[in-house]
Amino acid sequence: MKKSALINAELSYLVATLGHTDEVTVCDAGLPIPDASQRIDLALIPGVPTFIQTVKALLGEMQIEGVVMAEEFKQVSPEHHDELLTLIRAEEQQSGKTIQLTYVSHEAFKVRTQNSKAVIRTGECTPYANVIFQAGVVF
Repeated sequence: MKKSALINAELSYLVATLGHTDEVTVCDAGLPIPDASQRIDLALIPGVPTFIQTVKALLGEMQIEGVVMAEEFKQVSPEHHDELLTLIRAEEQQSGKTIQLTYVSHEAFKVRTQNSKAVIRTGECTPYANVIFQAGVVF
């Protein structure tokens, strides 16, 4: 049995197969998911699991070097945005590496998700609670 915290088989496999600069999207319950992307649907009911819970689980296993968010996220849902930034800063501290933050329009964000290796859908119902993580390297 797997010893680390992430026990979801699809998420664990995804992280294990990421290469440098591969992108993964974590999204709220309403973001459209491109047909060509792998869809990992964790949503059970509205709010379960939350966006932040899912990000924490993913960051426990995944090394990131870049983050893409919609500009609207920080304006419309500042509490969730700030909580995400806190997690990213903690990841920087833990890894000793700078993580590049990029903001784009929500429309551009939706287009960018087409490049994601996978899109992880949560039960989050907070507007614009979406993020794209760019995989880094551990060395």
